[in-house]
Amino acid sequence: MRELFTRGAIVPVALLASWSPQLLAQGFLEDSQGKLSLRNYYFNDDYRDGGNDRREWAQGFLLNLQSGYTEGAVGFGLDALGLAGLKLDSSPTHAGTGLLPVHDDGHAADGFSSLGVTAKMRIGDAVVKTGNLQPKIPVLVYNDGRLLPQTFRGTQVEYTGIRDLYLHTGHLDKFKQRNSSDSVDIYPQGYTGGKGTDFDFAGASYKFTPNLSGTWYYGEMREFYRQQFLGLVHKLPVGSGSLTSDLRYFISNDAGEARNGAVDADMFSGLFTYKVGAQAIGVGYQKVTGDTALPYTSVSTVYSFTNAGVGKFIQAGEQTWMLRYDYDFAAVLPGLSFMSRYYKGENGDYKGREAREWESDTNLRYVIQDSAFKGVGMEVRKATYRSTYVSDRDNWRLYLTYDIALW
Repeated sequence: MRELFTRGAIVPVALLASWSPQLLAQGFLEDSQGKLSLRNYYFNDDYRDGGNDRREWAQGFLLNLQSGYTEGAVGFGLDALGLAGLKLDSSPTHAGTGLLPVHDDGHAADGFSSLGVTAKMRIGDAVVKTGNLQPKIPVLVYNDGRLLPQTFRGTQVEYTGIRDLYLHTGHLDKFKQRNSSDSVDIYPQGYTGGKGTDFDFAGASYKFTPNLSGTWYYGEMREFYRQQFLGLVHKLPVGSGSLTSDLRYFISNDAGEARNGAVDADMFSGLFTYKVGAQAIGVGYQKVTGDTALPYTSVSTVYSFTNAGVGKFIQAGEQTWMLRYDYDFAAVLPGLSFMSRYYKGENGDYKGREAREWESDTNLRYVIQDSAFKGVGMEVRKATYRSTYVSDRDNWRLYLTYDIALW
């Protein structure tokens, strides 16, 4: 089955072509949707240790087309994701922000693009998708922190036929970096060898009560590492607000040939957030135990509260305290929101060196709610990061976004 689905989705596409226009229109076209997202990003990474800062400006285009499903006991559909990025400002001295590809001569590319196609099939309460995927699961979260998102190639199955239960499994064999058009084998962050691999996963989420849900996932990057995740989320009314408790636990070990070395890392994360009216304040703690840092797929996002603007706070032995504050200005100025958070990590080990670090992030975002410019979003992000084992950085990001519904 892996070969059947992963290599080009030939069978589902061929079956789609055999349906008559009338059958296609009954669900395939009627339930379809298309959206064009425009992203104008300016990124400035100021290295405080005297190195050249990295700063670039680019324009991104994301064309997302999603069909419905054909009628019948087995429904077929097709999605497409077109990505394109254009350089607006960059130089060899300051390239390397992750917005654009960088050539061997140090110059950023004038532009880059890719197209991902996903064939999908619905059988009762099960949905099979094969081709271009963007996994967002605890053991693998695709990264969308630059101009264009990271994408993967593979096959996944989702099942929702049992009340309050969600089942999910899949296989991935290629991925594209956020600033690349090339598909490559999957490998972990920090790996410098030339032999990638595949990634398998399976998981389940269950809603025990209206206020309590649990999640389990297993992921294995063949010949590198395996990882399990256990999570609980509970929401409790407290006074005029609500307290959300989000607890996460990772168990990571090496697998197969252990091509990137031994892996021995467990990690607990907990965040407790009290929300009342327009305000929310969160307090959290994270602890990594074991001899190594928490492993994760190259450039992807770590499913952790400490996956911050710059740092990740996942070194061996590291413990981190977290504080976060959010405010929604909807009552004063609809569309305006503010977020500020602070992390302090200590007692970590990075290749035999003491790892201590802290970071503060502040985000201010506004989305125009009416007029001819309705839907235009503007965001400013500022991150200050200090560390004993990597470069200190002051990071500025300016975002201008607009989503256009095509139909």
